[in-house]
Amino acid sequence: MDIKQVAFAGSFPAESQCPRDGKPEYAFIGRSNVGKSSLINSITGRKNIAHTSNTPGKTQLINYFLVNSDWYLVDLPGYGYARISKTKRQQWEMMIRGYLSKRANLQCAFILIDSNIPPQQLDIEFVNWLGEKQVPFVIVYTKTDRLKPEELESNVERIRAALLEYWNELPQQFVTSAVKREGKEEILHFIGQINQQYYETL
Repeated sequence: MDIKQVAFAGSFPAESQCPRDGKPEYAFIGRSNVGKSSLINSITGRKNIAHTSNTPGKTQLINYFLVNSDWYLVDLPGYGYARISKTKRQQWEMMIRGYLSKRANLQCAFILIDSNIPPQQLDIEFVNWLGEKQVPFVIVYTKTDRLKPEELESNVERIRAALLEYWNELPQQFVTSAVKREGKEEILHFIGQINQQYYETL
């Protein structure tokens, strides 16, 4: 898939206020500081579609980007961010989970997991929640350029093993690097296939 056009379509505080035009949606989410904004910019081929920052927690609303006028890339706030009040954290969690569990046009959630660190309980719990709610998702390993190939393979296997303690099998997985733009074409091809199926059934 070639991305010819990306337009910011709005920020929304709740699923009920999100667009209702029937276009397929793909949500990107992960723990704070997982490299989500960098990956979104890499996928879209734009430098500042999603704002990158050394300070986690910049994304605080449900951000919509219209791609090629026929699908939405949805940038969700990161989970597990500690430097906010308990009340604010609960509000974010309600917003994120409300969107993911209620959104009819959501075709797939891309769950970003940092490939540089050991398996994180927050990631495992979030993936398990998606399974309980029957939300379609795939796993995206980020920041893979920071490790040697053997280290990357070892770390990814540890993460997979931790998840497989709860799952019989895992969904599709992508290995990405925003720096090297690795995984971009695979993700766009995946989205393109689903879009084709989606529009064929209308």
